[in-house]
Amino acid sequence: MAHSPERLIEMQQATIENSEIDTEDPVQRVSGAHPEAADFPLREARKLVRDLWQPVPRIYWTDFSLSTLIGWGAVAAAVVSPLGSAVQILALVAATLALYRAVIFIHELAHFRKGTFTGFRRFWNAACGMPMMVPAYTYADVHIDHHKPQLYGTEEDGEYLPFAVNEPWKIVAFIVQAIIVPLLLVFRYAVLMPITLLVPPFRNYVWQRASSLVIDYTYLRPLPKKDQKAGWLLEDVFTGLYAYLAFALWYVEVLPTAFFAVWYVVTVAIFVLNGFRTLAAHAYRNGGRERMTQQAEFLDSVDVPGNRYISSLWAPVGLRFHATHHLFPGMPYHSLEKAYFRLKDELPDNRLYLEATRKNLWAAVAQLWREAKASQKT
Repeated sequence: MAHSPERLIEMQQATIENSEIDTEDPVQRVSGAHPEAADFPLREARKLVRDLWQPVPRIYWTDFSLSTLIGWGAVAAAVVSPLGSAVQILALVAATLALYRAVIFIHELAHFRKGTFTGFRRFWNAACGMPMMVPAYTYADVHIDHHKPQLYGTEEDGEYLPFAVNEPWKIVAFIVQAIIVPLLLVFRYAVLMPITLLVPPFRNYVWQRASSLVIDYTYLRPLPKKDQKAGWLLEDVFTGLYAYLAFALWYVEVLPTAFFAVWYVVTVAIFVLNGFRTLAAHAYRNGGRERMTQQAEFLDSVDVPGNRYISSLWAPVGLRFHATHHLFPGMPYHSLEKAYFRLKDELPDNRLYLEATRKNLWAAVAQLWREAKASQKT
């Protein structure tokens, strides 16, 4: 049904400002389903963005290379700067934002078609993934499962927890746990990795339980297929070698102790930023862990267009359009902003599309917190 331009503007504003579920309805609080999901104009949406699917390698290489160069350069500046100085603080901020952006390219790697961007994947691993202790394979298949309608939001989805229907303290704990994550990563690759080389059954155990970038730590990852085993093993070994090389350079007094402190602080800050981004990525209402359609999956996800320059700091590489990404998982990150505003402006009825939009990061996280609190009152 078409609406007048004035009515559309009113509906857009109301949707953005008041896009909340009824927190007094216990049925809504435990279900990720949306009563109008079947009415979402998916076919029309696909037609509107059919020209935005081609990734541009130049954009990927330039964006990632600059982010990595700035990030590691800022790390070096922070290491040599006086402790607590303004220069060091600014360098830490720059290192965090630049390396965070660089790391988030792992999300794009997960969506590349097999056999494409091979050189970029290797460069990403060598320049960012491995020195940050997050090789590419730790996210690849796990994230693709997160996009499958038959798995999204279920117990088989390691990237989903029903925060909106659980105790609010779990939201806080999710952010606070970033303090120990860097230490666990170093332990995983410097200590557990060599044991996995000697004890194959233990290798399978680690691959299943300690080799996935997920938020549900009970997630059990499927073992690699035959054509994946060598790749997983090589990425494990080379990531461990990065850790050993850093310790060796420290031992011979080439690398100062301050480097490890800076790496830890920057890594914690990255995980905190990504934690808030993750909380703002979905509505997390599927307490029953039921299976959803792609339309319901979209309506359980969140877009935060915000300010192009500020929002891109906490949700880089297109991730401020996370709900739109769930509509079109294969769309390159550099097309998502254009897709969002085209759908917002050109869908005949964009009411359901805008239900996934929040004004900013604070609005998205605050809404999640309110719903979690309300869920405990019944």
